[in-house]
Amino acid sequence: MRPPAPRAVAGQVGPVSWGTEMSVKARTVILGGLAVIVVLVVGAGVAMVGVKGFGNVLFGPDARPVTDKKFEVTEARLARGKYLAEGPAHCFECHSDRDPSTPEYKIIEAKKGAGWVMPVPELNNIAARNITPDRETGIGDWTDDEIARAIREGVRKDGSALFPLMPYEQFAQMDDEDLASVVVYLRTIPAVKNTVPVRSLPGPLEFIVKTIPKPITTPVASHPASTPAERGAYLVTLASCAGCHSRFDDKGVMIPGTEFGGGGLFNDPIQKKDVFSMNITPDPSGIAHYDESLFIQTIRTGTMAGRMLNHIMPFNSFKNMTDSDLSDIFAHLKTLTPVKHRISNTDPPTMCGVCNQSHGLGELNAKR
Repeated sequence: MRPPAPRAVAGQVGPVSWGTEMSVKARTVILGGLAVIVVLVVGAGVAMVGVKGFGNVLFGPDARPVTDKKFEVTEARLARGKYLAEGPAHCFECHSDRDPSTPEYKIIEAKKGAGWVMPVPELNNIAARNITPDRETGIGDWTDDEIARAIREGVRKDGSALFPLMPYEQFAQMDDEDLASVVVYLRTIPAVKNTVPVRSLPGPLEFIVKTIPKPITTPVASHPASTPAERGAYLVTLASCAGCHSRFDDKGVMIPGTEFGGGGLFNDPIQKKDVFSMNITPDPSGIAHYDESLFIQTIRTGTMAGRMLNHIMPFNSFKNMTDSDLSDIFAHLKTLTPVKHRISNTDPPTMCGVCNQSHGLGELNAKR
């Protein structure tokens, strides 16, 4: 609302000045009201993300200074980095444009790693960045440690926070040697000049994103690997399986008891419909009927019972994994807590009592 026009005072030419008693009182009331508003806003922000988090909202993410360390290039690192980036970590599934004319929605090889505008209307079609060695539009002028910090800590070269669709919270578990291998390999892919749109998140998301990154200041050692399930746990983390096959609330927090039980909602831009991730726990409503052979075959072919899996499941990358690693992943999935949650993307959608969404077979699920 526009403020009232200043009032003339007898004996004074022109409007009341800020130096008069009346205007001093008015100014005190106005500034006092603004102070209350500021205190309420700051208080609400602190209550939501904490004191440190609110500071990050104002000044940017919590980020460690980068170093000038250089990762030695070896044949072993190149091979391991390629395996991780094109296998369990499936980097190019998000960072590459796709060919929508194929049922598999395959990556366009000429644009591999050059960035992709993701068809996610709720996030204003956020773009995955160019991670090729192009110096102008990619990461060609980034140091090794700047790339490593982005992968594992979610902070870009310029100090800004990455949106956690980039699974850096899971990649934080990536051990130091694997991290070095991925960086070394990314340096070798063909440079592609491609500028993607600047991120424009809706509502307060842009501020909340700044509170998420956490610096890693101590070495990350290799993970336990004495049993197949332990080896599989590490791979499942790098593959971000829980991030797709679980339910999250509107604040992006995983709902307890839904881990790996499916119900993650995705929009299929090709079929133009919503699809839900499947239950991959060892419950009869999940993958209890799978054996190791069927699991590996499903990942290798991207099909189940002659029907292709939805391309949102990155089987085109996961099929590059060795039988041994897929066997370890299956061993880990068998150790998960069973979740009773029937889901179908082919049956008519009905309300589900488990995830409170409408999906196929939803009516068969009892309310939690």
